[in-house]
Amino acid sequence: MTDHQTRPGSGDAEGYFLEGTPVADTKAPAGPIAERWTKHQFDNRLVNPANRRKLSVIVVGTGLAGGAAAATMGEQGYEVKSFFYQDSPRRAHSIAAQGGINAAKNYKGDGDSVYRLFYDTVKGGDYRSRESNVYRLAEVSANIIDQCVAQGVPFAREYGGLLDNRSFGGVQVSRTFYARGQTGQQLLIGAYQALERQVAAGTVTTYSRHEMLELIVVDGTARGIIARDLVTGEIETHLADVVVLASGGYGNVFFLSTNAMGSNVTASWRAHRKGAYMANPCYTQIHPTCIPVSGSHQSKLTLMSESLRNDGRIWVPKNAADCDKDPREIPEEDRDYYLERIYPSFGNLVPRDIASRQAKNMCDEGRGVGPEVEGVRRGVYLDFADAIQRMGRPAVEAKYGNLFDMYARITGEDPYETPMRIYPAVHYVMGGLWVDYDLQSSIKGLFVAGEANFSDHGANRLGASALMQGLADGYFVLPNTIRDYLADGPFEKIDESHPAVAEARRSVEERINRFLSINGTRSVDSYHRELGNIMWEFCGMERTEDGLKKAIDLIRTLRADFWNNVKVLGAADTLNQSLERAGRVADFMELGELMCIDALNRRESCGGHFRAESQTEDGEALRHDDEYAYVAAWEFVPDTSESADGGPADARMGMPILHKEDLVYEFVEMKQRSYK
Repeated sequence: MTDHQTRPGSGDAEGYFLEGTPVADTKAPAGPIAERWTKHQFDNRLVNPANRRKLSVIVVGTGLAGGAAAATMGEQGYEVKSFFYQDSPRRAHSIAAQGGINAAKNYKGDGDSVYRLFYDTVKGGDYRSRESNVYRLAEVSANIIDQCVAQGVPFAREYGGLLDNRSFGGVQVSRTFYARGQTGQQLLIGAYQALERQVAAGTVTTYSRHEMLELIVVDGTARGIIARDLVTGEIETHLADVVVLASGGYGNVFFLSTNAMGSNVTASWRAHRKGAYMANPCYTQIHPTCIPVSGSHQSKLTLMSESLRNDGRIWVPKNAADCDKDPREIPEEDRDYYLERIYPSFGNLVPRDIASRQAKNMCDEGRGVGPEVEGVRRGVYLDFADAIQRMGRPAVEAKYGNLFDMYARITGEDPYETPMRIYPAVHYVMGGLWVDYDLQSSIKGLFVAGEANFSDHGANRLGASALMQGLADGYFVLPNTIRDYLADGPFEKIDESHPAVAEARRSVEERINRFLSINGTRSVDSYHRELGNIMWEFCGMERTEDGLKKAIDLIRTLRADFWNNVKVLGAADTLNQSLERAGRVADFMELGELMCIDALNRRESCGGHFRAESQTEDGEALRHDDEYAYVAAWEFVPDTSESADGGPADARMGMPILHKEDLVYEFVEMKQRSYK
């Protein structure tokens, strides 16, 4: 139980949580916003190059944030250990990002600036992000492009050889740098090359096919991890002076998402259980441009880059009776280009949350297109006929060819001849572990980078900002903030015999043995799919008080059944994917409950969190800044009572404690978002 004073929570979520003392970002600098990051870098202490060789860093994850951080700190001379569950750092999920990366270079001369990128990001996040963090992100964005060009990333170029830009949702300038539809892959290769250079230099040691299963906390300070070798099954203890989590987001709590099947929340959730606050977990991004679900056989969904909205036009038939027709036979006057109609200023380039919600509205009206799945048509058209006529097919192929090819392979339809069908799907999460301005969590010595933290996007992420944040954190922010912590070194040496280390290892072993001993009748995947259905139905694109309360009850019942009836095949001392999934799904179930409690408590609509009880007359999200202009930082509380659900003691959850961090805006006026 926390040492902080608590009182019962109130509002819709009364009885589901306790309210604790407020939390504040004590590292956030003051003064003119354009000077804060420069001053903070100077104020942070330095570490002598000779002393860096004596300091050790663990980095979990090798996506853009983790790979860049490990490479940069290795270059600086620290002793770095890099852990990832894939067989190569190049298989991190950052590779799947398609459309581009934002930077305030103003190459198009269309009015862009650092301040405009800052403003667009704060507004796009529906005024639920920190000003200082977002301005820093905009400020270092230009450095990212220079860094990546120097690494040889093949960004698209204009005829004269200059780097090209395109637009993304939520903005009216062209600031997105891209490499066709493979931007994430090319950026990750750049970070991978930087990482491998340090591996060759001996400053970084990589641990492939290793999954973090526990955080080691000694006297309130993170000092290492317990990891499992996924090939041999060996449980390993790894100690260091500081731990960095860059393990990505938790969108797979919904089962069907655009995330890689292996993407999970375990690293973050085990840290949360050890005292790291989880911030804004209910903020989930639903991406509007995904290939629709084709049936219950699917295990993941496929993203079609948001960049397609630059030239593609989104529409549905005006008349529900036309939904069965070949779209090429529906005349122009019978088509509803609804984003262009509702949002004439931004049109098809409205932010993701708005585009997703309107697609759902069209389908709910009975004007969805494509085959019926469970009696409902879930799809809208993304049509390139105008673009092909205007630019010519070769020009469209040059910009989007690999995306069109991918769509054709998956659906068997030719998007050059007939419009693509798209529908929203879970893509990214804005929530994550709470961090201060230095990216340090509420656990001393635990830093969190990239999508695993909550810090930059508020309630909605603008397209092409994920790659920007990952590389900003990894290359430029974390290496300049973590040194202030490491300047206190050398630290007391810890060995594996320390009671806290031994206890962490023992808890992992007991958890694994528990999974293997249940020997029930249901597969892990069946539980994951059922959890995902609950989350999508009640905590997906639209949430209600009654629905969220029902979801919490369903999740608790499902979790109790899981711990009594799951069947995990195989053994612990070998490759065992069933065992891997069991641990991840167990953590997803606990996370899912917290997400629903967070959504239940926030009786407002903002960004990706849409409460049906809080909307304007024309159906737009309605914030309540007087009540909810805060970061919701949740503290984990274990249930120490007798088990009521038959699960093991370490799988039970008490009432979480909510710590509020007030959001104060000095440089941007908080107002209702409008893209009309």
